[in-house]
Amino acid sequence: MTPPPPPEIPPRIKAAEITGRWGLAAYHKPEDRARTEAAARNQCRQPYVISLGPNGGVMMHLADSSKIEELRLKGAPGDRTFIGPAGEAGGAQDREIVSFDGRVMITRFVDKEVESRYGTSVYVRCAPRA
Repeated sequence: MTPPPPPEIPPRIKAAEITGRWGLAAYHKPEDRARTEAAARNQCRQPYVISLGPNGGVMMHLADSSKIEELRLKGAPGDRTFIGPAGEAGGAQDREIVSFDGRVMITRFVDKEVESRYGTSVYVRCAPRA
């Protein structure tokens, strides 16, 4: 008899916390983070929109996909949170939220090859529309 799967760990960050309009940019070298954050802020003219999905997840793109689909926020040991398709946290298609303060969210793809192409993503929350 196979043991039951381990209990699902709730994510530290909830889907509703990351929905909204975001400026998005990416960097490959940590010393470029501040410059990239400023570049992301400037992208609010054409924001990346994260909305709630029909099943409680968030509507976002997977790497190398032009299709928006519902992704889940998944908790992992060490108070870590991942965004990705259903399945175990930290899967090959997931990205980890490495930093989030409500205004700036930084994510990194788990798959090293994908991360080497996309870099570390910086999302800066856009001001509400007037």
